[in-house]
Amino acid sequence: MHDIRLIRDDPDAFDAALARRGAEPVATAVLALDEERRALTTQLQEMQSRRNEASKAIGQAMGQGDTEKAEALKAEVAEIKQSMPDLEEREREAAKALEDALAVIPNLPAEDVPDGADEGDNVEVASWGDKPNFDFEPREHADIAPALGMDFETGAKLSGARFTFLRGDMARLHRALGQFMIDRQTREHGYIECAPPVLVRDEAMYGTDKLPKFAEDSFQTTDGRWLIPTAEVSLTASVMGDIIEDAALPMRLTALTPCFRSEAGAAGRDTRGFIRQHQFEKCELVSIVRPEDSEAEHERMTAAAEDILQALGLPHRRMLLCTGDMGFGARKTFDLEVWLPGQAAYREISSCSNTGDFQARRMNTRYRPEGSKKTEFVHTLNGSGLAVGRTLVAVIENYQQADGSVTVPQALHPYMGGVTTLSPAH
Repeated sequence: MHDIRLIRDDPDAFDAALARRGAEPVATAVLALDEERRALTTQLQEMQSRRNEASKAIGQAMGQGDTEKAEALKAEVAEIKQSMPDLEEREREAAKALEDALAVIPNLPAEDVPDGADEGDNVEVASWGDKPNFDFEPREHADIAPALGMDFETGAKLSGARFTFLRGDMARLHRALGQFMIDRQTREHGYIECAPPVLVRDEAMYGTDKLPKFAEDSFQTTDGRWLIPTAEVSLTASVMGDIIEDAALPMRLTALTPCFRSEAGAAGRDTRGFIRQHQFEKCELVSIVRPEDSEAEHERMTAAAEDILQALGLPHRRMLLCTGDMGFGARKTFDLEVWLPGQAAYREISSCSNTGDFQARRMNTRYRPEGSKKTEFVHTLNGSGLAVGRTLVAVIENYQQADGSVTVPQALHPYMGGVTTLSPAH
């Protein structure tokens, strides 16, 4: 959500920043709604003031014995009272129309975000690791994994497309990855482990910019709750409406949860394999910080996600997303892309975003700087540390052997109960 004063103060600059994202200008339409709301508010305030003045004047007129004046004032007050509900309703409608208009405007990109139309214009910032060399033709995970316990057919039988049933050591490896991630983020990077609800109300989804724009990408229950598309929703919205003490910042939260996405906007993409599922697990990272700390926190969070990939020995690169490829709520995003030998391509495995005060304004989450009586909006950040399923895919493809087996990375050995290799069933 944007501060309306930002649009009032320089509408041309606001539209120019939106244009960098390929978005249409909105300032004129938004300011018209703002002007209507302000005019109604002023009219209502004047009416309330006149009602109060007239009410006082009735008593004075009665005290002076001026019955005629008192009766005229009474009639005026009655007329004001009769017309106020309609004006109040019009003001509420105007305020909602303005809020609805602001709610669908994306965040403005940071100055150092490169301009661009799509992922082809993203900029590689850094890379890590050597791509593995095989003395055989590496295969995609969808060809290797079924013999190791990744059962696509049973998943589809139970739930339809984009669901998978994991068995045996494959299920254990998946669990080991999630446990390793949450342990490392809490023990090495200072995140507080949380176990949040995976069903949330509209307010939590709205506050984290998933509603109203992305309703079709999420699943909703019959009682109106939403299955979280990411634990970002639960973790960030945990401070919804709060005024946080300065000493409590920064807050760094993490959770390993199931996530649910309808993938409505990704029809036809990655229908084969385990990369794009309706149900998946993710280790989510969320930071709530002072505004002046958010840029450094963004670097810190991205490094914490990279650390998982490095500990697992997975080659990857960091991409700075261009204006045309950033998410709706982000002002700056780093994507981490892991190398998949079977596809001979880098694929996204984590997205770390600084949203500035965009979500905080929607949630009305503020903090009180030390020594100040005034409150300010916090900045919020979120990232994957990492998506468990995609990391499993990366392990399978990077650690595959010629005989169809997969070697378990050393970092996961403490979680695997002595299993160091996944071997195909014969």
